[in-house]
Amino acid sequence: MGPSIRLAGAATLPLLVATFLLLLSLPFFLLGLPACPPRGFLCTPALYRRPAAAAGSASESAPTTLDHLVFGIASSARSLPQRSGYLRRWWDPARLRGFVFLDSPLPGGNAGDGLPPLRVSNDTSWLPYSFPRGLRSAVRVARVVRELVEAAEGLPGVRWVVLGDDDTVFFPENLAASLRRRDWERWHYVGASSEAVEQNEKYSFDMAFGGGGFALSWPLARALVRVLDSCLVRYAHLYGSDARVFSCLAELGVGMTRDHGFHQIQASFSIKTNPPVDLRGDIFGMLTAHPLTPLVSLHHLDYVEPIFPGMDRVQALEHLFEAVRIDPGRILQQTVCYDQLALHTVSISWGYAVQVFNGNILLPDILSWQRTFTPWKRGLGASSSHYMFNTREFPKDVCKRPVIFFLESIASEINGIYSKYSKHTMGTCPQNKASEKLKQIKVSSSLHSGQFLRRQCCDIFPSTTDEVMEINIRECRDELISMSP
Repeated sequence: MGPSIRLAGAATLPLLVATFLLLLSLPFFLLGLPACPPRGFLCTPALYRRPAAAAGSASESAPTTLDHLVFGIASSARSLPQRSGYLRRWWDPARLRGFVFLDSPLPGGNAGDGLPPLRVSNDTSWLPYSFPRGLRSAVRVARVVRELVEAAEGLPGVRWVVLGDDDTVFFPENLAASLRRRDWERWHYVGASSEAVEQNEKYSFDMAFGGGGFALSWPLARALVRVLDSCLVRYAHLYGSDARVFSCLAELGVGMTRDHGFHQIQASFSIKTNPPVDLRGDIFGMLTAHPLTPLVSLHHLDYVEPIFPGMDRVQALEHLFEAVRIDPGRILQQTVCYDQLALHTVSISWGYAVQVFNGNILLPDILSWQRTFTPWKRGLGASSSHYMFNTREFPKDVCKRPVIFFLESIASEINGIYSKYSKHTMGTCPQNKASEKLKQIKVSSSLHSGQFLRRQCCDIFPSTTDEVMEINIRECRDELISMSP
């Protein structure tokens, strides 16, 4: 018995040492594991370990840029030749990636230079569509999401897919800046609802309206593609493509991340106007009071008046993009300053227009949209004139209106950016002698930082002539934007 006991003790010693070392290292091993989920889950830490962050994850990789976006533009062989002018204004073949999806080949086979590559959508006649008097092309347009993702699978570095129409005007640098604030590795559905309350009541306040465009993070887009066709079968009764995509995303448990830089402008179906628009007429009041966020998109500019006087719609858009190309982040950003001596309130919508009001207009009042537009549907109920933003009257009396100056020219120089705005006459008012003498406003600024945490300030410089006003835009200090008592 003695020898056998000695043999057992000798064999046990290495086992004891190994056990001791294992126990010693166990706390360090467990510190590297995430906590288990809340109570109610059966959890073993070793089984619950999350995978290590992938190379190039949002926390480690470079910020999102244009190189990480892929655009899918829904169009048709009939509409593309008519709307390609809008698309060419913002599309940059050297910097952007994407495709235009058509219902059939173009008659000539080529739309010319300056457009994304063209693709013909797959047949969707096997998918149902039952909305009364609707357009079953909505099924094909909804399925563009799938075709875009499949086309983008072979492209490097895709983080976001962006969907829009052939008359959606994107501001790509601002779109990239907006998406940069969000973790592309999580499921995100980014867009905005309609400007009209009635349209949101009819469709959904939580739906990203397709005309203004929307963006899907790459992981969400790939998940959506796997279930999209089954959703299209279930939601055959809906009108539009955006409603179908929204419903499918809702089934995936994803809600819209609202971004007020997307602008729908067109949103509803009507027999009298096909397609109708949320805001008819002149959208000056909208463009001169943009929210404190980057301008991401505009839609259906061919159903409103040209945004600059004396130009057609495409020329006016090109004129706006002269400013966009120099300082995209600042475009339409509203800056307000006060001329204490002349008792003027000056509102700058950079790159577009400057308004000079007589008297002291309190800042909260000047931030609301002037009703230069009318609702998409008139005379059919009060709800059609309810909007998702605050509005104020645009006076019929010329003497109560601001004096308006539209962008004339813009230049970027070593010491700053200089824009000039020339007077647009809408009638004269003898009572407003000081502002009536003004003919030009010169605005100096620096390149926008891309931060939209606070509105900027401006100073009005003393001038040697009554015909010119000079203004400098700057970062606000510890000050109020108001007229001194």
